[in-house]
Amino acid sequence: MKAWDGFRRSERDPEADRSETLAAIEEAGIDLDPAPPGGHRHDDSDHSHDGDDHPHDDDHPHDHPHPHVTSEVGEPPVIGIVGAGAVGTALGVALSRGGWPVRAVASRDPARRERFRQLVEGARQFAEATALVEEVELIIVAVPDDAIATVAAGLRMYSGQAMVHTSGLLEADVLQPAMAAGTQIGSFHPLVAFADTERAVAALHGATIAIEGDDQLAALLGRMAEAVGGQPVRLASGAKAAYHAAAVLAAGGFVALLDAIAELGAVAGLDEAGALAIYGPLIEQTLGNARALGIRAALTGPMTRGDRGTLEAHLAALRRHAPDVLPLYTAAAEREIALAEARGALTPEASQSLRSLLASAV
Repeated sequence: MKAWDGFRRSERDPEADRSETLAAIEEAGIDLDPAPPGGHRHDDSDHSHDGDDHPHDDDHPHDHPHPHVTSEVGEPPVIGIVGAGAVGTALGVALSRGGWPVRAVASRDPARRERFRQLVEGARQFAEATALVEEVELIIVAVPDDAIATVAAGLRMYSGQAMVHTSGLLEADVLQPAMAAGTQIGSFHPLVAFADTERAVAALHGATIAIEGDDQLAALLGRMAEAVGGQPVRLASGAKAAYHAAAVLAAGGFVALLDAIAELGAVAGLDEAGALAIYGPLIEQTLGNARALGIRAALTGPMTRGDRGTLEAHLAALRRHAPDVLPLYTAAAEREIALAEARGALTPEASQSLRSLLASAV
């Protein structure tokens, strides 16, 4: 496996190093690109693996000698991205701007491939991921979680290559089918909402990026995270599902909460923009309090006071005006009661009174 540590330029001239090495190989009578029976040489026109989910089984023997692109001494690896959706495109843009070479993108959607090419200068586009593998050192699989195993099963890496996926849920071992001797696998998950390319690229600055891999690959991925402005973290083994569930609550779950707030705001005559304008500052203040004081100490409202009358009025309003919001409100209220109990703000009798009211409302 190529050692990518350091990213320091060689003190020697790389061209001189290469010339000396090639001269020594030629003198020894070694053919760098032999074409053994069943093997073949590749050129720029040989990128058509369309229509074969597992081209390596028949057309592309894994163990044949094969010249691959290699980054210069001290430089980041040459990158290819499988998937030109929201995540793949934003990462391609961010990495390219961060000085990491994004050589290729693979997607079966022509419009997405073309948009990627326009945003990431110098990236070649392929319909099939098998052709991309020929062009790069580090393969980033940025496809939906359910498609990652299928993509990995249809690819085979060459010695010296590494592959990572961008799932926050799946472990790195989902990529094992693509492995061969001298290859590495890992994961690279930015904790960012990829709703818009430029917003996502900007949000990468300061964002947490969870990485997986052995020490060498993790070191590389850590530097890659820093290149896009992120903060790399290594998760404890077996923790990814819980980590990702928390991320879903922080993103999609929070959007669901905002939607419920807007629905209740509409009862008061507010449109969506008005609801965000009124309740947004309260949300920001609450987050600030949680950061400064801790989550428990930031809790306010009727559940911390044992205010049964207020809770009863809320539940009646929800049943009348927004019944779809009722389960979300009661679930949050149950959690608030538990927090208030842990903080010592509620007596056992007050907690029981609030819980019985919530139970009767559902």
